[in-house]
Amino acid sequence: MVFVWIAVTVAFIIIEAITTQLLTIWFAAGAAAAVIATLLDASPLVQCIVFVAVSLIALIATRPLVKKLTKQKFSPTNADRFIGETAIVTENISNIAQTGLVKLQGTVWTARSADGEAIPEGETVTVKKIEGVKLIVEKATLPAEIKN
Repeated sequence: MVFVWIAVTVAFIIIEAITTQLLTIWFAAGAAAAVIATLLDASPLVQCIVFVAVSLIALIATRPLVKKLTKQKFSPTNADRFIGETAIVTENISNIAQTGLVKLQGTVWTARSADGEAIPEGETVTVKKIEGVKLIVEKATLPAEIKN
C-alpha cells in the first residue's frame, strides 16, 4: 500500500506542477501523510482517514492565504477617470453597424452602446466602462455638465 500512496503523492505533485493553479497541493500533503501512516502499519481505513483529514486541514489552513496571494490586482489607468463622465455623441452609435463616436473632454473616442440600443448623434451619454480604445456608454438619465 505504501507504493500506492507514493504514486498518488507523485501524481498530485505532477498535476500541481502542470496546472500551476494550486489545485492539488493539499491532496499531495494528505497523500504524503498517508504514506507515513502506512509506514506506521496503520490499516487502510486509517490511511484513508489520514489522507482526507490532512488534505482538508491543509486546504482550510492555506486557501485564504493562497487566494490573497493569487488575486489579480486592478491597476487603474489614466483613462479610468472617464468612467462616469458624460459625453456628446458626434456620430450615431450602432453596435450592429459597429459605428459611433463621442466627444469627451475635447477628445473623440470610438463608442459602443452598453445595452445594444442605437444612440443618435447629439445625445448625451454616460461612460460605463472602457474596453480597449472604445468607450461603452449608455444614454444619460439626467442632464449633466459635459466636458468637451
